[in-house]
Amino acid sequence: MFKNMLALIPTERPVRPVVDGSISLAVACSAHISALAIGYESTSIPIAAVVSPATPMVFEEERLRAMGRAESATNAFESEVKKTGLAYTCRAISEIPAEAISFAAAAARVYDLTIVSQPDFERFTFDNDLSTEILFQSGGPVLFMPCTFRGPLSPRRIGICWDGSRLASRALRDAMPLLKNAEAITITTIDDSAIISDEASPERLVQQLARMALSAKIVKVCAQHSEIQPTLLSVAAELSLDLLVMGGYGHSRFQERLLGGVTREMLQCMPLPTLMSH
Repeated sequence: MFKNMLALIPTERPVRPVVDGSISLAVACSAHISALAIGYESTSIPIAAVVSPATPMVFEEERLRAMGRAESATNAFESEVKKTGLAYTCRAISEIPAEAISFAAAAARVYDLTIVSQPDFERFTFDNDLSTEILFQSGGPVLFMPCTFRGPLSPRRIGICWDGSRLASRALRDAMPLLKNAEAITITTIDDSAIISDEASPERLVQQLARMALSAKIVKVCAQHSEIQPTLLSVAAELSLDLLVMGGYGHSRFQERLLGGVTREMLQCMPLPTLMSH
């Protein structure tokens, strides 16, 4: 099982989905959990303030406001985790956005799993950048918690989004600690034999999982590219899945490249926790 988890507690968005999801999963895995909250220091200081004799005070006030947001987020986490008896650590820091992303990505690289909030593409917030950049820069699995999530996370019915690609394979391997404790595993694949090699077919995957005493069923669906995301979510709803596992396609926005279409659509309209790997 995952034994070391990192929860990135948002400071500009509701904390409850990440707090509830990360703590309940850590309890289920008997894991150590670390919480990190980053208050973002604004880089948009008015020019008049920059050239003013009071400039140091302006920057200090901004830092204190950012630190206050971070401490508020970790306090919300700590008040809940104390009820569980879990081993945990909390850390609150303030940074400018670019440094915050570098710091969080480096921190995530030493954990088995990182839990983040679903990004909100309809409004600007640095928490959005942090969630998606962790996917590309951490080197490990990232669990996205929907903004509507409440209550404990118990991933008993897990869906694997399978296209035979390297990223799908990476996500599958990263999710194995959860798959080994699942009650039901469903492999959902787009019914297009021209895309998936026979060597990486869903049928071959079922055989390999069986060798690990994992039983899985296949659901093949027909969908055009623009229909993949709603089709996957329709299957998830029909089967009452608790968790989706999928590869995260795209490239870091700081390299002037963006999320892949299906990945972005999934994060945009995500009704259930989704584990992604890049």
